[in-house]
Amino acid sequence: MGASMTMLKGTNVPVAAQAVRVELGWRAAPGTPDVDASALLLLGSGKVRSDADFVFYNQPVHASGAVRHEGKRTAAGAATDTLAVDLARVEPAVDRVVLAASADGGSFGRVGGLYVRITDAANGAELARFDSTDATVETAFILGELYRRQGAWKFRAVGQGYGTGLAGLATDFGISVDEPRQPARAPQPPHPATRVAAAPPPPQYSQPTLAAPMAPPVPPAPPAPPVTQPVRLTKVTLTKDAPSVSLAKQGGTSGAMRVNLNWEVRKQFKGWGSKLGRAVAHHADLDLDLCALYELTDGRKGVVQALGNAFGALHQPPYVQLDGDDRTGAVASGENLTINLDQKARIRRLLIFVTIYEGARSFADLHATVTLQPQHGAPIDFSLDECTVPSTVCALALITNTGSDLTVQREARYLVPQRGVSPQRTIDQAYGWGMNWTPGRK
Repeated sequence: MGASMTMLKGTNVPVAAQAVRVELGWRAAPGTPDVDASALLLLGSGKVRSDADFVFYNQPVHASGAVRHEGKRTAAGAATDTLAVDLARVEPAVDRVVLAASADGGSFGRVGGLYVRITDAANGAELARFDSTDATVETAFILGELYRRQGAWKFRAVGQGYGTGLAGLATDFGISVDEPRQPARAPQPPHPATRVAAAPPPPQYSQPTLAAPMAPPVPPAPPAPPVTQPVRLTKVTLTKDAPSVSLAKQGGTSGAMRVNLNWEVRKQFKGWGSKLGRAVAHHADLDLDLCALYELTDGRKGVVQALGNAFGALHQPPYVQLDGDDRTGAVASGENLTINLDQKARIRRLLIFVTIYEGARSFADLHATVTLQPQHGAPIDFSLDECTVPSTVCALALITNTGSDLTVQREARYLVPQRGVSPQRTIDQAYGWGMNWTPGRK
């Protein structure tokens, strides 16, 4: 399929790949609702087997490993949210994988350039593309579906809209959604003109009555199926007015929590940076480093960062690990830290921060989003404020052990190192970590 070709609604094409990436894309602009990609794995009946067959931001990986939510990326005014689908691992009982989008904070009529694109995971070749152009008041969309026919996979462009959001779409396919509970209505007294007859008192027995004939024993009832919690669609966005949240209250009490930093470089430079007469941030060679200062309950302190190959460890101290080093911003998933919440009792505090290693003199005109995704809880995200100072280090979030819980505090604090002082030492001094620093390189 040519790169410039797009499908019409209702048409289908064969998918000759063992694994594909599903890219949901749209134009990022002020006032545009946030858009999220999701997938539902359906039986031939058109329903899911259970809530586990729904893959989205709060449930990012299917138990089979066949479908995975990879997350968002924003660059040069374009935004994407991506799913990975390993068709070879889709269970035989699954007939279709429905590919959906939901809008948070508005309708799809305000989302420009909405499309879904299927590419071969092995070589990136485009296999199918469908552009949605007729959205109005819809808040959820089925853009397409991967379906199985005689042992082979195809993609169909669907373009079906929903006015009831992600909850309405998911419910239609058999997902149990955790809706906010409404307060119970207080019982109303009877109308004054209405008389309620009193029930007759139960009979009183002064002597034991004769026992009824013994009935044959009733076989024990089969054990009830385990009770599962409905799917939670909530997300948490931290702001200046509401800067902190409890992980426990969001369900993030165990498993792994991924901290993701994603950024784009604005083409138009403003503020003090524009006065230099040239761009202070370059597109190709910008290298941001996601880092974490840690302090454990036994007193140990340190840093997790790419500098000096201090990538940390997940299952031993410090229970924080840097996934890798994105030196160009070209990695679709950005930079990621993973925190082992099963060991949260051993963590006293963590400070997540980012430094500019090379390619820019300041965070001016960089737009970044931070997302914390607990394995068993609602995602927590926030955007950084615009940088108006010559800063090369920014404190993102402070995670603190309160004794029974971990709280996440949005920092979004730009710091300006003094001459000859490293960004790491600058942030150490600002937050009182008290460590000794020596020069290091990647």
